[in-house]
Amino acid sequence: MTPDNPPTGPKPETLLITLTGKDRPGVTSSIFATLSHAGVEVVDIEQIVLRRRLILGVLVTAPRDWKRLRDAVEKTAADLDMTVEVDRGTGDNKSRKGGRSHVTVIGTPLKASAMAAVAGRIADAGANIDRIERMARYPVTAIDLHVSGADPDVLRAVLASEAAVQGLDIAVQPATLLRRGMRLIVLDVDSTLIQGEVIEMLAARAGCEPEVAAVTEAAMRGELDFESSLRTRVKLLAGLDESEIDSVYAAIVLAPGARTMVRTLRRLGYRFAIVSGGFSQITDRLAEDLGIHFSRANELEIVDGRLTGNIVGDVIDRAGKAQALREFAADVGVDVGSVIAIGDGANDLDMLSVAGLGIAYNAKPVVRDAADTSVNVPYLDAIMYLLGISREEIEAADAEAGIVTPAPPV
Repeated sequence: MTPDNPPTGPKPETLLITLTGKDRPGVTSSIFATLSHAGVEVVDIEQIVLRRRLILGVLVTAPRDWKRLRDAVEKTAADLDMTVEVDRGTGDNKSRKGGRSHVTVIGTPLKASAMAAVAGRIADAGANIDRIERMARYPVTAIDLHVSGADPDVLRAVLASEAAVQGLDIAVQPATLLRRGMRLIVLDVDSTLIQGEVIEMLAARAGCEPEVAAVTEAAMRGELDFESSLRTRVKLLAGLDESEIDSVYAAIVLAPGARTMVRTLRRLGYRFAIVSGGFSQITDRLAEDLGIHFSRANELEIVDGRLTGNIVGDVIDRAGKAQALREFAADVGVDVGSVIAIGDGANDLDMLSVAGLGIAYNAKPVVRDAADTSVNVPYLDAIMYLLGISREEIEAADAEAGIVTPAPPV
C-alpha cells in the first residue's frame, strides 16, 4: 500500500483511552505494556501535565475482544491510582479540512474571560481548536492554538477586533512548513531594537530635543514626509561634536529580550538585518555588538570632528527600507515570503507589507492597523512564541551555553 493507493472499505473501529491522575514515572509505560498484550496499533497520542496532574489520551485500533482490553486498562489504571475512560468509535483523529492556522495568544495577564472570548470568535468563524500548547508563562503568558476549518486571513480579521477588546496580542499564521524553516528577520532600530530615538538623544546634547522630538513623533505617525522631516531634524544637529555619538551609543538601552531573541534564533540558523532611518554611526556598532548580519542606515556627515547638519547620500526612507529588505533577502538566498519584518513607525509600513510576516512592535496605530500582527508587550523575545519556540526551550538552550536565566516568580 502506498499514499497513492489508499485503503478502501469501512474505517476500522478505534478505542479512545483517556487516563488522568497524579503524574509519576512509569505511568505511560504501564499503559502501553497493557496495550501491547492486545496487539493493537497506535493511531494517535496526546499527553500533557498540569500542576503535576497527567492527562494521557491514546487512540488505538479496537481488537475483536475490545471489552477484555477495556477491563485490562481499567485494572492498570486502578493499580496506578488513576482514573480512566475507554470510548469506542470509528476513524482517525484528523483535523478538519480547510484552512489550518497557528493562533498565538499573548496576555499580561491572560484571563479566563479573554480566552473564552477568543475561543468563541474562533467557533464563530466556523473553525475548530485541535490542540493547545503553552509557549510561556512568564514574563507574559503565551498560548499557541492549532486551529483548522477557516481561512487564516478570515480568522486574522475576526480575531484582530477581539484582541483590541480584550487587550491581548493575537497572531494568526498559516500552518505551513515555512514556520519551521530558516528565516531572515529584519528589524527597525529606534523604539524597536532599542528603547527611544537616537536622533532625540543627539538633539538633547545639541540643546534642541523638544523641537526634534515633536517632528519625530509626527513623522512616525505618518503625518510628515520622512525624508524632509529627517533632513529638518538633522540640520538642528549642526556643530555637535562627533564624540557625542559615542556618548549616545553608551547610553543606548536595548529592548528587553533583544539579545535573547538574536542569540536564540542565530542558533537555529536565522539571519538578522537592521534597517534604520537613523544613523550608521550607531547601527553598524549595534550590528557588530549583537551579531547581526546586515545593517543599513543613513550616514551623518562629519567634517573636522563636528556634524555638519547634512546626510551623506540618499536617505533611507519608507521605500528605502523595503528595498533594503529585498536586497538582504537576495543576499541570504530566501524569498521575501520567508522574511519577518518588525517595526513601529510609519516609515516601516512598506517593509512590513513586503515581508512574509510583518509585525508591529509597540507601534503607532497606523502601523498596527496595517501589519499582519502586533506585539504590544515590552519584550522583543516574545516574537519567538509566534515562531513556535517556547520559553522552556529558550532557557534550556541558554543553560547548555552556561547562560543563567533568572528564576520565574512562584
